[in-house]
Amino acid sequence: MLTRFAIAPSGFKESLSAESAAEAIAEGVRRVVPDAEIDLIPLVDGGEGTAQALAAASGGRLVPLRATGPTGERIGTHFALLGDSEGTAVVEMAAVAGLSLVPRDLRNPGATTTYGVGELIRAALDTGSRRILVGCGDSGTSDGGAGALQALGARLLDADGRELPYGGSALTRLDRIDTSGLDPRLAEVEMRVACNPYNVLCGERGVARVFGPQKGATPEQVEHLAAALEHWAAVLTRDLKVRTDLCHGVGTGASGGLGAGLAALGARLLPRFDVLLDRLGLDERLARADLVVTAEGALDHQTPRGKVPAEVARRAKLHGRPVLALAGTLGEGAHQVRSIGVDAYGSILPAPVSLTEALGRGGEFLTDATERALRMIQLGTRMTEHPRQAAVVGSGTQRPSSVR
Repeated sequence: MLTRFAIAPSGFKESLSAESAAEAIAEGVRRVVPDAEIDLIPLVDGGEGTAQALAAASGGRLVPLRATGPTGERIGTHFALLGDSEGTAVVEMAAVAGLSLVPRDLRNPGATTTYGVGELIRAALDTGSRRILVGCGDSGTSDGGAGALQALGARLLDADGRELPYGGSALTRLDRIDTSGLDPRLAEVEMRVACNPYNVLCGERGVARVFGPQKGATPEQVEHLAAALEHWAAVLTRDLKVRTDLCHGVGTGASGGLGAGLAALGARLLPRFDVLLDRLGLDERLARADLVVTAEGALDHQTPRGKVPAEVARRAKLHGRPVLALAGTLGEGAHQVRSIGVDAYGSILPAPVSLTEALGRGGEFLTDATERALRMIQLGTRMTEHPRQAAVVGSGTQRPSSVR
């Protein structure tokens, strides 16, 4: 009998926060197991909600401010000061340069900027923070972190000595980087970047080719951006005397190449889950569960490459715990999640619906899908225990589909 549940989802982009997804799953669990012991573990991957989640987990606070958004306008945003003894600030790039902040009719990754990320880092330096953790994920940019460096005092100049405008496309015209104006406090602070180690800046698996189309790039723009980022890496390496591989190094492609830009400033690029999840005692909490339920917006061939369900499944399997994964959509290669420890998976959509409806009713669909999945698990368990009673198990009234 399943009585203890660990619910460890990520957020569903443009639909549900990780906290809302966890609550929706918990409601579905309670419909089937009213007295269930439920441990809610909403997880962040460096993207949306990271600063708030880490502030809450550490007894810290959010610091509101205004900064430059991805399309160049001033927006309300925030960073976090953690309640630790190390003076740690958390800069969530998605809070100032995320895809959700780019209107659909303005989604051009060649023009969007990470300038606001640099402004948040500068604001964190103003507080006297000794360590800055930058969360990468859910980005709406592909400028290689160029905007962030500009905000921190670097001048990106063309052959005529003119400063480049915002955006990755302009990097093809980059001739040299003047670092004389870089904020000197950067040399005195430890900067860590929590990123997906599978994301690299250049090559066939580089960010322009893998993620550019998701951010609105046409095939022609993808190739232009790929060339621009290769040139950016070369000039960064030369002018900032970088000794690591900015093209193919682990995590250099994080958030449209922000990882490479910050690495050039001396930041350490670290696997995001090693940085983010250890504060939550995740392993111990998964080990106590009879069933682990995880979820994200889409399960596909990219899920095993550093997404939340993959990490949850990997850790759960270390303790022999079964894993159920739910997703808004099942894309190409979704079956690959079974190779990483997911025992069963499924879409939360009970019927074809429009994207607008799917996003607006995500919590409702997630709750209903959880209930359906648990009733199937419950039926299978009872059939194993009492084969001759299988025909009458689960014959209670089932809530009808909520799709209209």
